[in-house]
Parts: sequence; structure tokens; C-alpha cells
Amino acid sequence: MSQFFEVHPENPQPRLLKQAVQLLEKGGVLAVPTDSSYALVCHLDDKAAADRLRRIRQVDDKHHLTLLCRDLSELASYAKVDNRQYRLLKLATPGPYTFILEASKEVPRRLSHPSRKTIGLRVPAHPTLQALLAMHDSPLLATTLIPPGETEPWNEPDAIRERFEHELAGVIDAGACALAPTTVIDLTPMGSGGDPEVVRLGHGALEPLGL
Repeated sequence: MSQFFEVHPENPQPRLLKQAVQLLEKGGVLAVPTDSSYALVCHLDDKAAADRLRRIRQVDDKHHLTLLCRDLSELASYAKVDNRQYRLLKLATPGPYTFILEASKEVPRRLSHPSRKTIGLRVPAHPTLQALLAMHDSPLLATTLIPPGETEPWNEPDAIRERFEHELAGVIDAGACALAPTTVIDLTPMGSGGDPEVVRLGHGALEPLGL
């Protein structure tokens, strides 16, 4: 049975977030709010938790999971970023964007894309998720919460709890989120002088990035 943490969307109660972090540290998978729908998250260094997350979503190891980072200083530990890429990242973060970058050697092989050696990285703007990341003090492994057999992400915490209460360790309820997924931008072509490629147009607008 999953725990249900009802938090203030702008000023989440630290006591409740601390309990949620304890669940992550024990290998639990949580449903959390983001600036583009809810997401499933788990501890980055826990293979069993990552496998559990994939089972809940029913995706295989070729499905790109995303690292949720507090800021760009964390991102630099997991991806190779040049000056052009960094300038674009600064324009877009925090915000509803996922960036595909070349994974650094610090990224466990099981977390990067098996053939491309890339990783998806994101710095979310949602206050509750930012507070959770700060308390957890390291990035989280994440995937958009799209139930098996469906195509749209979920954004209602009560419905998420009802559907997944026997599979999730907890649900952080900060109210409904946007329904659109993140905009996904592949920055790897920039490493060889090319231009970024928009893989999926979602909640994040392209105009502020000059794309």
C-alpha cells in the first residue's frame, strides 16, 4: 500500500518530504509532480529500484530514462557539455525540457542508451520537486507517468494512487500538473558543429531557445 503525502504546492512541508526521501533510500518508486505531468522516480544508484520503475511503466532497457537534477552543476557530472550546449541549457533551465546529451563515464552503463551512450537530463521548475531533490541531495532517475497501454501522461494524484497503490511506495500530492509532456531536444549534434534536434514538442516552448 503506497503512502500518500499531501503537500503545499509552493511550500511543501519538509517533514513529509523527509518521509518521501526515506522511501526512496529504501528502494521505493514514487509518483511526483513536475512542471509537465506527474513522473515516476527512484534512487539513481539502486538497480532493483530502476528495474521496478521499468516494470511499473512496462518499458524495456532501450527506453530512455531521465535524470532529474536540481541545477546545471549536478548535470555536469553525468553529461559531456561544451560551451554552445551549456548556453542553450542555461536558457532553458529550470523548465519543462528534457535534453539528450552524451553520457559521461560516471553514468552507469545500465542507465545510458545501450547503443548511443546518451542520457536524458532535466532540471525541473516545480517547487515541490525542487525541494525533494534538495532534500535527497542527488539526482533522481525518472520517467513520465504514462500507465501501461495508454499514450497520455497522468496528472491527477488521486487517480494515480488508486491505479498504482500496490506498486508504488508513495505518491506526493501537490495538486494537478500540466498534462503535456516535456519538450525533448537532442543536443548531441552540437558536439560536432551541428544544430540541436527537436525530438518531441511538448510543454516547453522553442522560441525562448531560439529554435
